[in-house]
Amino acid sequence: MAAALLTLRDIHLTFGGSPLLEGANLNVEPGDRLCLVGRNGSGKSTLMRIAAGLVQPDSGERFVHPSAAVRYLPQEPDFGEVPNVLAYVEAGLGPTDDPYLARKLLDDFGLTGEEDPAHLSGGEARRAALARALVANPDVLLLDEPTNHLDLPAIEWLEKTIHGLRSAIVLISHDRRFLETLSKKTLWIDRGRTRDLPQGFTHFEPWRDKVLEEEEIERHKLDRKIVREEQWMHGGVTGRRKRNVRRVRELKSMRQTVREQRQAQGNVRLAATDGGMSSRLIVEALNITKSYGARPIVTDFSTVVLRGDRIGLVGPNGAGKTTLLQILTGELAPDSGTVRLGQSLELVTLDQRRDELNPEWTVGEALTGGRGDQVVINGKARHVASYMKDFLFTSEQVRSPLKVLSGGERGRLMLARALAKPSNVLVLDEPTNDLDLETLDLLQELLADYPGTVILVSHDRDFLDRVVTSVIAADDGGLWSEYPGGYSDMLAQRKGADLQRRAQMNAKNTAAGNGAASPADTGKIKRKLSFKEKHALETLPALIDRLNGEIARRQNKLADGNLYKKDPKTFTETTAALAKSQSDLAAAEEQWLELEMLRQELEG
Repeated sequence: MAAALLTLRDIHLTFGGSPLLEGANLNVEPGDRLCLVGRNGSGKSTLMRIAAGLVQPDSGERFVHPSAAVRYLPQEPDFGEVPNVLAYVEAGLGPTDDPYLARKLLDDFGLTGEEDPAHLSGGEARRAALARALVANPDVLLLDEPTNHLDLPAIEWLEKTIHGLRSAIVLISHDRRFLETLSKKTLWIDRGRTRDLPQGFTHFEPWRDKVLEEEEIERHKLDRKIVREEQWMHGGVTGRRKRNVRRVRELKSMRQTVREQRQAQGNVRLAATDGGMSSRLIVEALNITKSYGARPIVTDFSTVVLRGDRIGLVGPNGAGKTTLLQILTGELAPDSGTVRLGQSLELVTLDQRRDELNPEWTVGEALTGGRGDQVVINGKARHVASYMKDFLFTSEQVRSPLKVLSGGERGRLMLARALAKPSNVLVLDEPTNDLDLETLDLLQELLADYPGTVILVSHDRDFLDRVVTSVIAADDGGLWSEYPGGYSDMLAQRKGADLQRRAQMNAKNTAAGNGAASPADTGKIKRKLSFKEKHALETLPALIDRLNGEIARRQNKLADGNLYKKDPKTFTETTAALAKSQSDLAAAEEQWLELEMLRQELEG
């Protein structure tokens, strides 16, 4: 076993009289790809800051290998008084590092280094902080929400960059796809303690559910034992005094155990208030164009949104996603073209900036609008404290000012406000910001069951794949294209379009090289499928069928709720084999799609 680079052992920390960490552990070895997971407020970021040496625990041990360099990326970077971004990144270099590395990394991140930190956008600030964390090529890299404020191209670039690092990685993220791609080990922080899973995030949720189920069974057994012992007590304690004293003492201990048990945090209960039936047509946009100065944002774009559609808008930061969203919902007029909205629309918007929240309001005032202590949900009045509990707020937080809430709590509050309003069209601009994975799952279920229409902007690829029925994606020059399916479907269709363009370009180049074909003849010069491509096209369907069969068999095997308890080795081997089959299936389907599109192009 390799020597640990960073170790936290038996960490205890209490905030405001409530224990946050109670015996937490962390062990980082060379080459580790470890993700920290847990509910909002469970102590993930605090444990990360303890690992970085920025927070001193009440008790416990922190060890860093003497030769190991540790770098930390916080959620919110502090630029201090540095004159520009280059100076900020150079401050992360080690004594013997080449200063040229700072400029090279900034160039990779699309920054010049001359930017004033006070005027950076959220995405630029995140890229600068990432550059500072990576510039020294550290042995241990601690990343707290590295994808915050990054657009999809930047997230995908960051994935590839991290994948190629030699550093051991400890990662916190609410981006499920990011965790699945990069993690190889999982550390779950639950009720102050840590639990290890020697597998990546892909395997975490079934394992977590199994642990909680077994815990509930043990709790039920303890409750039943207490009942039996209490019945014995009520029958009178007589004879064999020493034994009876022991049983009384054990009963007292069991009661104490039950009192001290920290129950697993409940789930958010999400339900949207029904705004009645809208017309079948929600939005019809014809040849709309919008520019700011000489910069085109939307160019000659048309679309139709019907009742029940789930539309996702994607693109780089600054592409104009929010502008297009505002045009489609009638909030902003296009420079040219027409937008027609349907009848009986009840639009509710969740703004990514949270601008409508006054930091001096209390949580109760934010939900009631300052009018009494009742919230009307689907025509029924509920006390605001009761409604708050659905979103994991305590009744004591009714009078808490919004300025003391965490990012996750503000995100849940915005959801609570939006879902309390009657709606048949939900307009969501970055709804996943700061939400933990469990709340994201429930939001996905809500949107799947929502009877109205959803139009959303998101950089969360997994969320888009699970929720939307079509994707509107930004292209260069203000052009937008619509693709049926989720984000992964959009990528596959774009790849097919690229293959088609390359085939056309190859045909033109071949014609030009021969010097014999006129422009009119260019389209006729086409290559044929190679033997290898033909063979793959013929054999891939059988491979896909076989992989589907393997996946079904392994899923049936894992459906046995007692498998992990009866045979942990078989459970681990089966889950690993299932993940490999699913990966092989995705690769086979993508290869077949590329070859089929190429065949259709070559055959005209």
